[in-house]
Amino acid sequence: MKHYYFNGLLFIFIFFIFSLCTMATDSDILKLPEPNTSGGMPLLDALKSRESSREYSTAKLSEQKLSDLLWAAFGISRTEKGLRTAPSARNWQDIDIYVVLAEGWFLYDHNKHALIRKGGEDIRKYTGSQNFVKEAPVNFVYVSDYKKMSDGIDEEIKSFYAANHAGYISQNIYLYCASEGLATVVRGAIDRDKIHKTLKLKDHQHVIFAQTVGYPKE
Repeated sequence: MKHYYFNGLLFIFIFFIFSLCTMATDSDILKLPEPNTSGGMPLLDALKSRESSREYSTAKLSEQKLSDLLWAAFGISRTEKGLRTAPSARNWQDIDIYVVLAEGWFLYDHNKHALIRKGGEDIRKYTGSQNFVKEAPVNFVYVSDYKKMSDGIDEEIKSFYAANHAGYISQNIYLYCASEGLATVVRGAIDRDKIHKTLKLKDHQHVIFAQTVGYPKE
């Protein structure tokens, strides 16, 4: 009886320590400012101004700019239903946005409108093969969590949906950047195996593509 009691206490202790180790602390969470959700350039003007750029200033984006950018990308637009600024088939919301900055890399938490720190290293160079990704202030990596999609759908169909969902988000960013005078480009030239390992993703998480954002190079 004492043996079972001791094993039970040991299990509880180990579980408690594991929970502490895996729990995000306040220092791991960067709460973003409330996003600006109105104003900006008229839509048709933004469509006319939308373009891709491969030349960037090294100047950092402010927290407010990053907040507005992430809300426009895939933030919550209708709080009563948890619906977001980009469409998602069957409301799967399978795309996670990893935000790669000089000071580390983060996961965007749309519910808290916050960045969850995942690492403190500068891994921008792993987000693409072009030279500018190492110096541009922000690189987004779009990751689809296939577990969020319905069972019984094969990998090819999931890949199709994931690419479309990431595409909607990236277009939101294009339009926001056009409105705010920022530069951006979507990039498919990325070592997916390398960035998958660097971001410490699970097997059911799939890197779709990346997108760079910053100020235009003067």
